[in-house]
Amino acid sequence: MDNYIIPSQTRIGHVHLKVAILERALAFYCDILGFEMVTTYGSDAAFISAGGYHHHIGLNTWYSKNAAPAPLHSAGLFHTAILYPRRKDLAIAYKRLMDAGYPLTGVADHGVSEALYLDDPDKNGVELYWDRPRDEWPKKQDGSIDMYTQSLDLDDLLKELV
Repeated sequence: MDNYIIPSQTRIGHVHLKVAILERALAFYCDILGFEMVTTYGSDAAFISAGGYHHHIGLNTWYSKNAAPAPLHSAGLFHTAILYPRRKDLAIAYKRLMDAGYPLTGVADHGVSEALYLDDPDKNGVELYWDRPRDEWPKKQDGSIDMYTQSLDLDDLLKELV
């Protein structure tokens, strides 16, 4: 095996999720989170994005129409992480979730980022987060990143909206 390292400019372009009811998934991802519909693929798939990209999230019912969610204790996707550009944008997302009465499964300050955790209507894990500037990331004595999980102050997050 050689010592190949993937290029630093590499990004994960999109996620494609199996959902049970397409309209219910679109209500969550578009109506609550604010993604925009790009196109549909028949009546069984939709492609949505932020800012007009061809798609950040694909949603389909090809193998999952009206199916139960995948078991919690099984192999598969843990969560999809949606990165917001500013802390204020995360605060807006949090407020929209609160206004919709949508439950969170957790919140965290990871030192390098702040995150909200929830499940979409099909029990797919979703992380909504923003990254602190790199020069603010906590470091260990050896210079590596010191990520941790502490409680996120949601009241402080909401102060971004005033």
